[in-house]
Amino acid sequence: MLPTLSPAIRDWANSDGLIWLHLLKTVTAGLLALGIAMLLDLQQPRIAMTTVFVLMQPFSGMVLAKSFYRILGTAVGTIAALLLGALFVQQPELYMLGMIAWVSACIAAAVRYRHFRWYGFVLAGYTAALIGIPNVTAPHDLFLAALTRAAEVAVGIVCSSAVSALIVPQRSSLALRRALHIRYTNFTAFAAAVLGRGIERGQFERRFADLVDEIVGFEATRTFAAFEDPAMRSRSQYLGRLNGEFMDACARLHALHQLLKRLRVGGPSRMVDAITPYFDELSALLASTQDVDVNPSHKAARMRLFQASLPRRIRETRRPLEAAPAESLADFDTAAELLYRFVDEWIRYSETYASLARRKPGAEQRTAGRYVSKTNGFVVAFTFARSAAVMAIAGWFWIVTDWPSGGLAVIGAALVCALTSTAPNASKMAVQMAVGAVLATMTGYLFTCYVYPNIDGFALLCAMLAPVLALGAFIASRKLSAGYGIGFSVFFCLLAGPDNVVTYAPDLLINNGIAITASLLLAAIVFAVVFPADMPWLTERIKADLRTQVVSACKGELPGLNQRFQSSTHDLTSQLRMLLTRRSRRRRHALRWMLVTLEVGHAVIDLRNEVAHAGYAHALHSRWSSSLAQTCDDLARLFERPDVRGLERALVSVRSATWIAQDVLEDVHADRDKRHDLQRILSCLHFIRTALLDKDAPFNAR
Repeated sequence: MLPTLSPAIRDWANSDGLIWLHLLKTVTAGLLALGIAMLLDLQQPRIAMTTVFVLMQPFSGMVLAKSFYRILGTAVGTIAALLLGALFVQQPELYMLGMIAWVSACIAAAVRYRHFRWYGFVLAGYTAALIGIPNVTAPHDLFLAALTRAAEVAVGIVCSSAVSALIVPQRSSLALRRALHIRYTNFTAFAAAVLGRGIERGQFERRFADLVDEIVGFEATRTFAAFEDPAMRSRSQYLGRLNGEFMDACARLHALHQLLKRLRVGGPSRMVDAITPYFDELSALLASTQDVDVNPSHKAARMRLFQASLPRRIRETRRPLEAAPAESLADFDTAAELLYRFVDEWIRYSETYASLARRKPGAEQRTAGRYVSKTNGFVVAFTFARSAAVMAIAGWFWIVTDWPSGGLAVIGAALVCALTSTAPNASKMAVQMAVGAVLATMTGYLFTCYVYPNIDGFALLCAMLAPVLALGAFIASRKLSAGYGIGFSVFFCLLAGPDNVVTYAPDLLINNGIAITASLLLAAIVFAVVFPADMPWLTERIKADLRTQVVSACKGELPGLNQRFQSSTHDLTSQLRMLLTRRSRRRRHALRWMLVTLEVGHAVIDLRNEVAHAGYAHALHSRWSSSLAQTCDDLARLFERPDVRGLERALVSVRSATWIAQDVLEDVHADRDKRHDLQRILSCLHFIRTALLDKDAPFNAR
C-alpha cells in the first residue's frame, strides 16, 4: 500500500502541499507578530500583523529580500514623515501637497526600479503617509508615532523572516536550480523542433515570448536567491553570465528560424536541399541530448565533435554549388554561418549550465555583462501623475469635509497606488481589492461585535483569527483572485485587527471601511480614466523605445553592447506583454517588433564586431569604412522612423556595403583567415537584407 501511495503523496507535497505550508507559515507569522507586539505593549499590534500579510512570500529568499528593502524604505519613509511634519506644522493643505509629491515620487521610482527595489520605494512613500497623515493636526505626537510605527513594522518584518527561514524553509535557490534545469531541457527540445520539422509561426512566437518572460523573471529570482544562499550570492555574476548566454542562444535560434522560413518560402531549391541535412542532423543531436541521464557537460562534448567537423563538411558541400548565382550562394553561406554560431552559443550555454553542479565555477569563467533594465520615461511620469491625482482627490475631500475617516481614505489611496503600480491591469486589481475590503469590513464587524467580546486569552484569540487569516492568504495565493485576497487580508488586519486595548466601536469600523473602499474605487476610476497603462499612445512610445535598441546596436560602444542590447530589449518586451491584452492583435504586433528588433540588432552587433576584427580592410577599399558607417546610420534611421523611404534607403546601403565587401573578398581570397573574415561579414549583411525584405516584418505590414 505504501509504495502505491508514495508517488501520490510526493506529488501532493510538491503541489497543493506547498500551498498549505505557505498558509500555515503565513498565519503563524501573523499571529506571532501580533503576540509579540502585544507583549511589548505597542500601541497598534495590528500594524505588525498587517506587515506580515503584505510581506510573506512562498520562498524564504523572497521574504528576506523584501524585508531588506522594506527596512530601508521604512527608515526613509519615517524620516520623510518627520521632515514634512516639521516643515508644515498645522498647515494641512501644504502638508498634503508635500505628502502627495513624496508618495507619488516614491511610487514612480518604484516603477522605474523594479523587482525588490520596488518594494523599498513603495514603503518609503506608504510609511510616510501611515505615520504622518493621522498626526498632521497633532505635530507634538508625530515623533512618538514615528517610533511606534517603525517598531510595529519591525516586529512584522522579523517574524515573517524568522518563520519563513526556520519552519520548513522553501529555498528559492533550490527553486532556481529546478527552474534552470527545466529551462535547459525545454529550450533544447524547442530548438530540436525548430531545426527539425519546423514550427508554425504563431506557435513559435508564443513560445519565444515565454522565453522572454523567463529571461526577465530569472533576474528577479537571482536577486532574492542571493539573500538566502551564500553559494548563490558568490555565484551571482556567474548566474548572470548564464542568463546572458541563454539570451544569445535564443537570439541565434530565432535568427535560424527566420532564415529557414525565408529559404523555404520559394519552395525546394538546391541551397535548401544542401543545407537541410545539417539542420536535421543537429535537430537529431539535440533531441538525443534530452536524455535525463546524460550529463550536460557530456552533451556539450557531443556537440563539440559536431562543431569541429562542421567547417570541413560545409566546404565539401559548398564546392558543387559555387557555380550558382551569388544571391543563392549567399543564402547557403549565411545559413551555414548562423548554424555554426548557434552551435557555438548552445555549447557555451550548456557548459556554463553544467559547471553550476561543480563546487566552484570553471577556470574558463568570463566576466558577465550587467543586465540592464529599461523603463519608458512616460510610464514613470504617468505613474506619478495618476498617483498624485488619486491622492489629491482623497486629500481634498478630507480637508474640505473634515471627514473623521478621511485620513484613512488618503492612506488607503496611497496603499492602492503603491500595490497596483506594476500590476498588468491596475484598475481591475483596485476593484478586486475594494471587494476584498468590503468583505473585510463585514467580517471585522462580526468579530468586533460577537467574537472579541466573548473570548478570553491569547490562545483562544489565535484560534478564532486563524481560519479567517488563512482564508485571505489562500485567496491571495490564487493568480486570478489575488486582489480579493490581498484586500481582505490587509484590510481585515488594518481595520479589525485586535489591539492591546480593544475599542468596541462598530460605527468607527464601518466608517473606516467605507473610507478604504471609497479610496479603492476612486483609484480604480482614476486608473481607468487618467493615463491608463494600456492606452495606444503609451504603448507606441514603449515600442519606439524598443526600436531604439537597434539604434544603440548601430551606434553604441562595442564593449558589453550585446548584453546591454539584449537585456534592454527583453525587458521592454516583457513590459509591453504585461500591459497589452493576451492574444490581442496589438500584443502580437508588439511581439513582432521585438522579434525584428532582436533579429536586426543582433546581426548589426555581429557585423560591427566582425568589421572591427577585419581592421585591415579599410586599406583595401577607399569606401569600406564609409559604406559600413552609412549602413549603420540608415538602419538606425529606419528603426527610429519606420517608413517605406527609410526601408528603401537601408536596403540600398546594405546592398552597396555588400558589393564593396565582395570586392575586398576578391582581393584577399588567397589568404584563408582574411577570406573567412570577409565571408562572415557578407553573411551578416545578407542576413540583414533578408530581414528587411521579410514580408512578415512589421515595417513591411500592409
